[in-house]
Amino acid sequence: MRDESTGRRAVVVGGGLAGVTAALGLADAGVRVTLLEGRPRLGGLAFSFRRGELDVDNGQHVYLRCCTAYRWFLDRVGAAELAPLQPRLDVPVVDVAKPEGRRLGRLRRDALPVPLHLGRSLATYPHLSLAERASVGRAALALKGLDLTDPALDAQDFGGWLAAHGQSARTVEALWDLVGVATLNAVAGDASLALAAMVFKTGLLSDPGAADIGWAHVPLGELHDRLARKALDSAGVSIEVRTRVTSVSRQDNGRWTVEVPGRTLEADAVVLAVPQREAYDLLPPGALDAPERLLEIGTAPILNVHVIYDRPVMNVPFLAALGTPVQWVFDRTASSGLAAKGDGAQYLALSQSAARDDIDAPVADLRERYLPELEKLLPRTRGAAVRDFFVTREKTATFAPAPGVGRLRPGAVTKAPGLYLAGAWTATGWPATMESAVRSGTNAVDAALGALGRPRPSRLFASEEAA
Repeated sequence: MRDESTGRRAVVVGGGLAGVTAALGLADAGVRVTLLEGRPRLGGLAFSFRRGELDVDNGQHVYLRCCTAYRWFLDRVGAAELAPLQPRLDVPVVDVAKPEGRRLGRLRRDALPVPLHLGRSLATYPHLSLAERASVGRAALALKGLDLTDPALDAQDFGGWLAAHGQSARTVEALWDLVGVATLNAVAGDASLALAAMVFKTGLLSDPGAADIGWAHVPLGELHDRLARKALDSAGVSIEVRTRVTSVSRQDNGRWTVEVPGRTLEADAVVLAVPQREAYDLLPPGALDAPERLLEIGTAPILNVHVIYDRPVMNVPFLAALGTPVQWVFDRTASSGLAAKGDGAQYLALSQSAARDDIDAPVADLRERYLPELEKLLPRTRGAAVRDFFVTREKTATFAPAPGVGRLRPGAVTKAPGLYLAGAWTATGWPATMESAVRSGTNAVDAALGALGRPRPSRLFASEEAA
């Protein structure tokens, strides 16, 4: 419940997962919150839109059981049952370079303690030789021994570290990049060792179930917009979409002024939960020691290729691919609403991370490139008609996890009292994921509540470090 006597007010700029989290956390602590979003919807870069009669996600978003902050977010907005986790990690991996009938391998876990939980899967993984499988175990042990607090890790690239630890190019392609490209949005040679080590230590080497995969079984907009709005409304947050913030400044009395077209809002605290370049434009002088570092944080694209066939062509919820430009393929037939039509059509979405070579390609070129690859990967597509083919592009989908990026990522607290930063690009220790976005929002809430003298709400996510 809000404490009206204190009159504490906050403005959160940005309605992605970081901003929604920050707004919920502050409101739950009794602060009167206004959430401003320039788009007509909430959800940031994890959203849906209508295409004809279908609900289309702009990109395939998944999370892991170890993503405890995002799981808290799903619970907080009442969406956990709509984005369930696998009971146990199981990833079909198809290598199109092999003869049909010998293409399928699986990465799955057993109900055994770490690292034995993956032992049988790696021992029988057909896409690596016996010697390569043995080398993976040695590298995993070395990775487990890395100290994630060592700043030197950020300056190294993951690919170089893998090579130094006996990983062949095939091993990198068929295992390390299979996971790493999807989670980091970069190949091993372009990724910070610190971020890669964090992903693999947390996801594969911390808890047997840590890497179990979850994904939305409904359109993302149901989770991150409709249900998020409902939770925000219930918490008393004032939501304003289609509202672009033009400036943020601190008054002589220590309060903040937030300018939007036609009016001014005043607040005791402001959270900038926008991309790094937008944050740079809004930061008042002196808020960061070196604000230009925000502009040095690179970005990386993600391309999604959407194909609707007139019949079923894939009989698993998703798969990963080797020996082809195709990376991951997901069945979106049910979540898009296509299954409800009952005409037997199937909707596949190809999630292509680190997609610099394809992100600007014309749709016709992408169709010519990817449909034949799907015919190699999924034999039943060869006799199927393509009802629709389209693409969605996020040219700045994530920050680039390049070596050295860690020193560029600011924390939640700025040098301007009452001004806080949130976003997956801030210093959460995680790569640019939904998990990082939610964690950044809770970091901003904790910092703001401490300065405002407000108690931390019990329902706010508590990180492992704070717990």
